[in-house]
Amino acid sequence: MRRRPGPSARLKLALSYAGFLFVAGALLLAVVWVFLLRYVPDNSQGLLGVSPNRYLLVRTFAPAAAAAMLFLLLFGLLGGWVLAGRMLGPLTRIADAARTAGKGSLSHRIRMEGRQDEFRELADTFDSMLEQLESHVAEQQRFAANASHELRTPLAISRTLLDVALKDPARDHRELVERLSVVNARAIDLTEALLLLSRGDRGNFTREGVDLSLVAEEAAETLLPLAEQRRISLDVTGGAARTSGSPELLLRMVTNLVQNAVVHNLPAGGTVTVHTEAYGDTSVLRVENTGSVLPAELVATLTEPFRRGTERVRTDEHAGVGLGLAIVHSIVRAHDGTLDLAPRPTGGLRVTVRLPAAP
Repeated sequence: MRRRPGPSARLKLALSYAGFLFVAGALLLAVVWVFLLRYVPDNSQGLLGVSPNRYLLVRTFAPAAAAAMLFLLLFGLLGGWVLAGRMLGPLTRIADAARTAGKGSLSHRIRMEGRQDEFRELADTFDSMLEQLESHVAEQQRFAANASHELRTPLAISRTLLDVALKDPARDHRELVERLSVVNARAIDLTEALLLLSRGDRGNFTREGVDLSLVAEEAAETLLPLAEQRRISLDVTGGAARTSGSPELLLRMVTNLVQNAVVHNLPAGGTVTVHTEAYGDTSVLRVENTGSVLPAELVATLTEPFRRGTERVRTDEHAGVGLGLAIVHSIVRAHDGTLDLAPRPTGGLRVTVRLPAAP
């Protein structure tokens, strides 16, 4: 937005200080006149010097008063300019940091020293904002790079298969079609996951009343054949836990959590428990699975896009694209909830989702 040039805040403050000091001096002189000179007898027609009189005092006092007022004005301007500069110094540093960030450098920090006040609080808030922006931009860049790599892989495989088919017309076309179908299905799954992740990040959905216990039962029923295939016991416990949100997104959230718990439950023969409950104004969904012991540093990174656990088997139909927990995190965040991942001491993972309860 273009604006017409105007006086700086420093000049305005300096003029304000000088004006205030000038008015204070004028009021002081007025007080002297009202309460002192008005009671001195006016003897301007008599002999000068015989006794103190108003005429003599005015002629003596007026030049000194004018000089004092001029000094107060100049002193107020100079002192106001210096004081305003010292007071507005932090704003100058904040403005410089904002201009630097506007040019694309998000690593700059103000780190203003001194005791807490309004300017330092603003500087600390600005530093925190820059830190979050830098982290967000780095995450988006890493996500874009990983997404490009993941999408390029099935496309490259498809191109290779087509090149082989062109060079060898006698090759079995049924095998080629089957392999292309698998590769194409994986590319579609990845694209749908990216779209769902983007939708969750935007948070533009219609909110409805949803019972997490019913959603958990629906997800468990859908994934029960997969659990039985892997000889895993899948149990749903707890009571009603109502929240407000998108039924579709919440179902995908629970489905991803349960599928993740089943797929990573190695070796076969483990258990997966889905528990729902309500605590006051919070609805809780907890998914636990057995398995191998997970290091805490690995668990802390599982919600990052395209981050896969060490036990992921990429050769089956449920290998996923590395976006399951990232989508869960996005959906939970869009519903104003919290997601907590913790390794179980005996092995496996415990995932706890806390969402605001429906009014």
